[in-house]
Amino acid sequence: EVQLAESGGGLVQPGGSLRLSCAASGFRLSNSDMTWVRQPPRKGLEWVAIISSAGSTYYANSVKGRFTISRDNAENTLYLQMNSLKTEDTAVYYCAIGQWAGYGPPPANRGQGTQVIVSS
Repeated sequence: EVQLAESGGGLVQPGGSLRLSCAASGFRLSNSDMTWVRQPPRKGLEWVAIISSAGSTYYANSVKGRFTISRDNAENTLYLQMNSLKTEDTAVYYCAIGQWAGYGPPPANRGQGTQVIVSS
């Protein structure tokens, strides 16, 4: 059974950092494209970052230079390092299987999400 479990969210002040984790089971991350998506309060899903199975990474303009997507193949875990956080980064963050850059239907295979609140 394919499962994704996000963790690492919390309350952080503007300018702070958080690292989100996504533990995958039932499939190998190293063989999969993965996307971090987020849903801000009262808004739709937004793509954040993509890592391809080959290791190429792509970022939404809103997070480029501040966020880093990575994976640990041995631990079968996906990460999102978030630095210089802004209030507009407040959202529920999900990891998802596949590449999604905001076009077409969002990926169906997502975890339960982890809440990130950026506030002073």
